[in-house]
Amino acid sequence: MKLEKSKGLLIYFAILAAILLFMIVVFRSLMSSQDTTTYSDIIQYFDDYRVSEFSLNLGSGELTYKLDGQDQEYSYKVPSVSTFYYELFPEGAETNYRTEYNATHSTPLRYNLIPATNSSFWLNLIPTLLMIGVMIFVVVSMSRSISSAGKINSVGKANVKLESDNKNKVTFDDVAGADEEKAELQEIVDLLKNPKKYHDIGAKIPKGVLLVGPPGTGKTLLAKAVSGEAGVPFFSISGSDFLELYVGVGAARVRDLFDQAKKAAPSIIFIDEIDAVGRRRGAGLGGGHDEREQTLNQLLVEMDGFEVNNSVIVMAATNRRDVLDPALLRPGRFDRQIYVNYPDIKGREEILKVHSKSKPLAPDVDLKKVASATAGFTGADLANLVNEAALLAVKNGRKAISAQDMSEASIKVIAGPEKKSRVITDKEKRLTAYHEAGHAICHYYLPTQDKVYEVSIIPRGQAGGYTMALPEHDKSYVTKTEMNEEIIALLGGRAAEKVVLDDISTGASNDLERATNIARSMVTKYGFSDKLGPIVYGRDDDEVFLGRDYNSNKSYSEVIAGEIDSELRFIIHNAYDKAIELLSSHEDQLHVIANFLINHEKINGDQFVRLMNGEDVEAEERAKEEAERERKQREEQAKKEREALEASKAAEAQPDGANVPDGSGAADSAEETPAPNADTVSDAQAANDELNAVSEPDSGDADPSDDGNSADKN
Repeated sequence: MKLEKSKGLLIYFAILAAILLFMIVVFRSLMSSQDTTTYSDIIQYFDDYRVSEFSLNLGSGELTYKLDGQDQEYSYKVPSVSTFYYELFPEGAETNYRTEYNATHSTPLRYNLIPATNSSFWLNLIPTLLMIGVMIFVVVSMSRSISSAGKINSVGKANVKLESDNKNKVTFDDVAGADEEKAELQEIVDLLKNPKKYHDIGAKIPKGVLLVGPPGTGKTLLAKAVSGEAGVPFFSISGSDFLELYVGVGAARVRDLFDQAKKAAPSIIFIDEIDAVGRRRGAGLGGGHDEREQTLNQLLVEMDGFEVNNSVIVMAATNRRDVLDPALLRPGRFDRQIYVNYPDIKGREEILKVHSKSKPLAPDVDLKKVASATAGFTGADLANLVNEAALLAVKNGRKAISAQDMSEASIKVIAGPEKKSRVITDKEKRLTAYHEAGHAICHYYLPTQDKVYEVSIIPRGQAGGYTMALPEHDKSYVTKTEMNEEIIALLGGRAAEKVVLDDISTGASNDLERATNIARSMVTKYGFSDKLGPIVYGRDDDEVFLGRDYNSNKSYSEVIAGEIDSELRFIIHNAYDKAIELLSSHEDQLHVIANFLINHEKINGDQFVRLMNGEDVEAEERAKEEAERERKQREEQAKKEREALEASKAAEAQPDGANVPDGSGAADSAEETPAPNADTVSDAQAANDELNAVSEPDSGDADPSDDGNSADKN
């Protein structure tokens, strides 16, 4: 190896010497090609008195001159300045070139003798220094390239992370809400721990397990749990780590990864986001020689080339199964495909228990209610919810997470934080109040729709207000009636604006978009149209993959497309008319809800139901606010009395005359802090007991009908 490096150095230095020699020859040829005139020609010009103007640098010997009758200027470097100078101006002679020239010509000679300076030496040295600098630069660059030659060989090494036994390992106890998925993976763990009993019966080890599901459902966490439970080397890598600038690096990294896993068998290889490298071949999006396809080909070969008993299992995770190559999904490569779906209400409760295990919860927190109010949340969403609730508890000065913190955190995760500082005009506030009241009343009177959880006109995120309705239970199927009534509820905001204000606004843009998408799905995807029948029009896939869908055509004619548009208009217009009719018949309640929103900005689910039943929630709200003020005053008074009691006890415990320089000081001190009598002490003690009985302010004190209770009703 050292001999090869020394040969390489010799070749590089030979090339460098040739380049340097070439540069010197070219430089000298350029320097010498300034003029073809010889020194004897110059002397002859002066002997014939043909030079009418010249300039001579006495240091460098640079001579510039003009001949009689010519305007062109010539240059020449004389070999010896002193010899040439004395040829023109002989020492001690009565005549010289100037006198002779002026005697024979009507125009006097013009000449200039430039004194010699030391700068000429440095000017002559500049080209040499430049060549030396270029040579040093080339040598350093070549040495660096030689030293980095070994690094090129490491480009094909897989950037894999090996996880073995560690203190912070994840187990199946840390995974909740995925019981069936854990059962499937526990079988893989048992197979790795006890492979012999499976081999004895002739069972083959699954070569691959593909975890499929929406983002945030816990696919990567399940893979980490398998690593922690199995107790075998766990090689984890991202799909994008295989792709590199250099051609062939991806395939080399695949080979290196599987070589490492085979040496450490039994082991697990986990490829996160495998769709980055396992996309469908033939898409033509990567050019004529797609590096991704070469990497995928090598991955297919490695997975299919396993021996039966080498105990290496490949796990992968993706949320885009539709874009994966079919050859990757066939049995023999990924034998098992485990779909990790959204957790149900029981799963959500278990996930909340896991994430709140290390956090203090107030007695009013019911995780079952929180789980019922968070339908559609993933495990990542629930972890974020608990963390946001903890942050809110700290912000509000509480030492434990309350039910109101949980409720506010769930809304914050869905709709974003409140923007109370946004300036809203009275006109916009009134419009928003009627818009949200229209949504809420439609939800109340439509039997298939979810119950109202909260209505607010405080801006959150991109929305100026919101009506949050949460389901009572998880739904597996949706009926045609439910979808029609959902469209009516979505159009309730626009309908309320029309009924009350006789005008409409842009605030319903998102409602219209969602209503149109639901209507289109009813017609083209679910076959709910009586006119078009139970036929699916178009792809039954919401995700778009350019490699598959770039040149795809519609699977129906233009006539059918027109009929689809006609059905969409019919569904939307019919729903809008029903929303107008419903709100017109309950306009009084619409005014009640809107006015309450204008005054208080927010309504929880319990308050909304009571307002719809005609109860005087307004008076109760005022009484509650007054009670809250009185509670705070009592609490503040009790705090002051307790401080007075503590001060009096401290004064009694202090010895007489301590830290008092004279009697007058003691008298002043006694005058400022009188000794408490029995009545004062008893009153302060009673106040202290009252304060200890008062809990810290929480949602239950501020609002007896809190969001947690309304979530339970939902």
